[in-house]
Amino acid sequence: MAKKIKRIKLKTKKAAAKRLRMTKSGLLKKRNAGRQHILGKKTRKHKRQLRHSGYVSATDAKRIRRVLPYGTH
Repeated sequence: MAKKIKRIKLKTKKAAAKRLRMTKSGLLKKRNAGRQHILGKKTRKHKRQLRHSGYVSATDAKRIRRVLPYGTH
């Protein structure tokens, strides 16, 4: 009888898991930076555009998938 080899569980980087969400189609969704402070000098239009979330670029997504082996929520 062959001996079963246990696979090591991969660890998720929690910092990345808290900041990113994976969509059903596999894209990584992120919040836009620049909405925390020093908002007085930013125009109304700029702040309004920062409300909407965006998607991680394909080049960055490849690296991020390595730290999120099981996806997020």
